[in-house]
Amino acid sequence: MSLLERRLIRETRFEFAAKLWQISWIYVLLLCALAGVGYLALYSAAGGSVQPYAGRQMMRFALGLAVMLGIALIDIRVIARFSWLAYGAGVVLLALVLRMGHVGKGAERWINIAGMQWQPSEFMKLALVLALAAWFHKASWERMGNVLFLIPPALAVLLPVALILKEPNLGTAVITGTVGLAVFLGAGMRWWKLALLVALVALAAPIAYHHLHDYQRARITTFFNPESDPLGAGYNIIQSKIALGSGGLWGQGYLHGTQGHLNFLPEKQTDFIFTMLAEEFGLVGSLAVLGLLALIITGGMLIGLRCRHQYGRLVALGISANFFMYVFVNIAMVMGVIPVGGVPLPLVSYGGSAMVMVMMGFGVLMSVHVHRDVEFAGDRDEG
Repeated sequence: MSLLERRLIRETRFEFAAKLWQISWIYVLLLCALAGVGYLALYSAAGGSVQPYAGRQMMRFALGLAVMLGIALIDIRVIARFSWLAYGAGVVLLALVLRMGHVGKGAERWINIAGMQWQPSEFMKLALVLALAAWFHKASWERMGNVLFLIPPALAVLLPVALILKEPNLGTAVITGTVGLAVFLGAGMRWWKLALLVALVALAAPIAYHHLHDYQRARITTFFNPESDPLGAGYNIIQSKIALGSGGLWGQGYLHGTQGHLNFLPEKQTDFIFTMLAEEFGLVGSLAVLGLLALIITGGMLIGLRCRHQYGRLVALGISANFFMYVFVNIAMVMGVIPVGGVPLPLVSYGGSAMVMVMMGFGVLMSVHVHRDVEFAGDRDEG
């Protein structure tokens, strides 16, 4: 081996070690703590057993953690270069779901890849954030005021939203659209345009309601009056409220939740995992979990604020907004604040592809943090 080759190897090792050192390990510990909460909850959901939920969940988290750290070491400029390619791949996968997807709970949402079932809508949300950040990272304030400049990214949001609605998956479609809107606002879209959009959505809501599937309309009707069908469409939310209330201040104790362990609480390992935590650990435990979730969301936003390039700021905003929307929709859903929509609590609810995709998103967020000071050519143009 020549002297030059040995020198290159030493420099590569030094750069690798330097990037590992710059990873926010406190943030990684927060994610591990949240996954630990998920392990405890899934262990309880199985009646005090590692199988079938908790053990598999930890294996998936370990895989996701390795993926996250691997992505964190990739230069964010390389990720930016492939943003629109990832978006195109996401659209193709969504189209494949409609053609050859697997049906689950009345909807085609999964495709089989390498022997595992994947939900392309999860990947699409991350790809959408990357694509929008790549579009906006050169945009000046003046250009953001140009309606023609906003049409292509608006269509880029509407296309996956329409494909996800076609599955149908209303909850994920709403989250995807909201995440796209968050990136628009972060890039400098005028607030009056947001107000106009909200007004248009409100006007279109009655028309859209008549095009929903029967079970989706039933969820909305039940939301306003769950007692109208206590053994049918209203059963889930009624049992969830009972479990939340029975937890009291300190909870009934770990592994002693009555609603969960007597199987009154539906989908306790996925959609209603937070309800089971609240029943066993009470208001105090619930607030502790909410505090942990808030730290993760705030940490993601702070990573964006510390980033010197616009691409990284928008990516951090989009990924944090996606995580926030998942948390908000899930917890509001189990409390009866919004209609039940089948949205899991990230890193806590049982799930495979969702876990890996969430960790991929956090890997990109870590890459933004590690490469926060890199020079991003043409971060702003003159519009």
